[in-house]
Amino acid sequence: MCALFGWLDCGKVLPIRLLKKLTQALANAAEERGTDASGISYIKENHVTIYKRPKPAHKIKFRIPHDTGAVMGHTRYATQGDAEINSNNHPFYGHADVDFAFAHNGVIHNYQSLHTSEQLPEPKIETDSYVAVQLLEKSGKLNMDSLKSMAEKIRGSFVFTALDQNQTLYFVKGSNPLCLIYFEQFGLYVYASTESIMKTALKRVGLHKETSIKIKVAGGEIISIDRNGVLNRDRFNLYDDFFYFQKSNTYYDYEKYDITAYTEYEQLVINYCSHFGIDKSDVMILLDYGYTANEIEEFLTDTDLFYEALKIALGEDDDPDQMGFDLCDICGW
Repeated sequence: MCALFGWLDCGKVLPIRLLKKLTQALANAAEERGTDASGISYIKENHVTIYKRPKPAHKIKFRIPHDTGAVMGHTRYATQGDAEINSNNHPFYGHADVDFAFAHNGVIHNYQSLHTSEQLPEPKIETDSYVAVQLLEKSGKLNMDSLKSMAEKIRGSFVFTALDQNQTLYFVKGSNPLCLIYFEQFGLYVYASTESIMKTALKRVGLHKETSIKIKVAGGEIISIDRNGVLNRDRFNLYDDFFYFQKSNTYYDYEKYDITAYTEYEQLVINYCSHFGIDKSDVMILLDYGYTANEIEEFLTDTDLFYEALKIALGEDDDPDQMGFDLCDICGW
């Protein structure tokens, strides 16, 4: 369970000092989904620059040049590949018809079989996410078609982001969360994995007071935004990773926790909840009650909300209908 974050400034009216603060604020807020490593990428003189370290974001001071027009970032909760080996951390460098940086939130189950079926070279990078970079490099292009082809070969959970040397930002949305907004008055796009990360970061820099438009990104959708702010959409066939995961349950300790009936995304939430002092069995109760993994992630950042939801699931709340309304109102659903 990692986090993606970043921005694209096509309006060129905001001071770079504010954009630097926004970068750090997004990175720090994104720690709620991962502290094993943090990194950003940006374009400097038409070259892809990547800065990443095996540290939580708040221990890194992210610096960007004065003419930076876009930042693509990632905070990592390591599930595959030792975070202390910095090459395993995001963003990754890739080269097709253009140079690009690439980041992923999720888990790819079939990365090993893809190396065989697609005849990909054995990488030095241990992270499962890197197979997506290799697929794009093999195609020789970074565009909607190559991203579509790559996404349709992946079995797992994901949101992918890519930033090319021409300062075009791409989003490929699978089953994992993504929040994308646009400040029309500034010509500024901002994104984060969750609304809670977004709200925290915008409040820290004062942008929460400004009017923004929420851009919907559905599962199975690809979005590109170029340096001028032009947004294009395409679609791909999103594989249902639940059925794949039922056949390839190799990632987790099933003997201790009976979690084989849950999707990979739900299992990440179950395994990650202890970082917030939450018992795994309580998360499973909420999942069985009907809350989604994305909703429960929001609850993990506010334990009062979590336990209020748990009371509803256990039938201990006097007015569950009213409670449900309050939770939706508070979380913005």
